[in-house]
Amino acid sequence: MLLLSDVGPKQISYPSRKTPVKMQAIDALLERRSAKALTVPAPDAAALDLILSSAVAAPDHGRLRPWRFVVIQGNALERFGDLLAEHLRRQYPNSAPESLQREKQKAFRAPMIVVVAAICTPGGKIPVIEQVLAAGAAAQNIMLAAHALGFNSMWKTGGPAYDDQVKAALGLEAKDAIVGFMYVGTEASRPPVVPRPSFQDLVRHWEG
Repeated sequence: MLLLSDVGPKQISYPSRKTPVKMQAIDALLERRSAKALTVPAPDAAALDLILSSAVAAPDHGRLRPWRFVVIQGNALERFGDLLAEHLRRQYPNSAPESLQREKQKAFRAPMIVVVAAICTPGGKIPVIEQVLAAGAAAQNIMLAAHALGFNSMWKTGGPAYDDQVKAALGLEAKDAIVGFMYVGTEASRPPVVPRPSFQDLVRHWEG
């Protein structure tokens, strides 16, 4: 497995790319935008190792290591699409075939999906909300790492993320939390530039 410690802080090289990717961490933070449309190629094995190594570098209160990742690609996308359509059918038994097909096609928004979940431990010293937040931080790291490596991503949830049967199909328990379906691939088109809020409007200095 290729780890972040195996590469320098400014240059990342892996087999599927002809040119090493160079990006400062601050650039990844400031330039990242959610993709509008994604296509092949998906990250190869070496790139995925880096992305997931970045994910588990997320802050983790109590060292519970609550993160779990389910990677879906290839033929598994078809089965995941069936899972989405079945969820819609259970929620709305009278759904038209066209609606069920549209729901199934959501699985093909990208060539790879990384399901990010928190394996929650209720009743302990660390509140469940902090365990879920740790998984959310891991999901954000996935987006940043994908962007730094020349890919892009979309963070999706929706009803299936909170459905116990969907969780069970993905090997999770009802108590666990899916924080995101991270769609990862190569940008098919540039996302629109959406003005971001000025942090000055969101900050005040407390003086007690």
